[in-house]
Amino acid sequence: MNVNNQKRNKKKKRNFIFRGVSILCTIVFLVSGLCGCTAGGNREENLPKDQKKLRVVTTIFPQYDFVRQIAGDNVSLTMLLKPGEETHSYEPTPQDIIAIQNADLFIYVGGENDEWVEDILESPEMEDVKRLRLVDCVGNILAEEHVEGMKEERGHSHEDEEEESHDEEEHFLHSAEETEEEHNEHVHTMDEHVWTSPGNAIDIVEHITEELCSLDSEHGQTYKDNAEAYETQLKELDTAFRDVVENAKNHTLLFGDRFPFRYFAAEYGLDYYAAFSGCASDTEPSAATMAFLINKVKEEHIPVVLKMELSNDNIANAIAEACDVPVKVFYSSHNISAKQFEAGVTYLDLMKENVETLKEALR
Repeated sequence: MNVNNQKRNKKKKRNFIFRGVSILCTIVFLVSGLCGCTAGGNREENLPKDQKKLRVVTTIFPQYDFVRQIAGDNVSLTMLLKPGEETHSYEPTPQDIIAIQNADLFIYVGGENDEWVEDILESPEMEDVKRLRLVDCVGNILAEEHVEGMKEERGHSHEDEEEESHDEEEHFLHSAEETEEEHNEHVHTMDEHVWTSPGNAIDIVEHITEELCSLDSEHGQTYKDNAEAYETQLKELDTAFRDVVENAKNHTLLFGDRFPFRYFAAEYGLDYYAAFSGCASDTEPSAATMAFLINKVKEEHIPVVLKMELSNDNIANAIAEACDVPVKVFYSSHNISAKQFEAGVTYLDLMKENVETLKEALR
């Protein structure tokens, strides 16, 4: 079975599962509504209008933290992905879907990992939910890229990958007349990790601020002021990354892991090698991939092997051990650990750590 058939079968299975979950949630939603009518309803609904908070639901950490920086305590904020969980293995619960139904604003990414979202949002119960996709907040959407040395997925040749990647770049940048069905066929090649570029993060913050202001004009000026201050910090972060790259001896990163940093690499003109692409389903590299990455570290004198947070470090450790170099975490900010969440760690905190790691990786 080739990789395209695998993905189609995976989507069919997801559609079947989520249709069932949607029906279940509709029943639960109706029952809870009836119970609310007989028992006084939602306690927040009984509050005076000026005491109610906007209910904002996000799928993963980046947009959760952006809302937190913009809105503070003026909204009721929920992140569906639990701290410490791996993003690519997340499956929504009925409670998660009910939270989306009850949201005033739902913010999700819009890539392959959010196919379930698109299915759920088609249900009638979601008609009134205001939603924002991160991939709609930025101007240049990239396709996932297969670079030299990456393990090729079964049934997919390197030549096919390059041709499809080129076609998809043109599709995302130029197509304005595709049907919804055509869009769904192409969406799996989109690189969804738009927030890894601080420049894109600024664009996302601006869009979130607009949505919050439109839904809650009473706190609109607060949102705008907070966003302006936050964007200043993001611009300072961007400057810090540019300073590191400008003064670097080399401009190549090597990841013994997936590589969800295409937007980051493009922003700062960096080259990279990695075991897998950003949303690859594989977790075991081929012998050829391992040999290639080890040779690259030695040939190009790459001083650090990088890995993502919350991922298996076996590959990175094996490469590092073979080359006698250290392993460092480079944060994609998909999610944070439970300990970090409790400590209030932010997107900026993680990216500032990346600045220091980048200094070591490019020295």
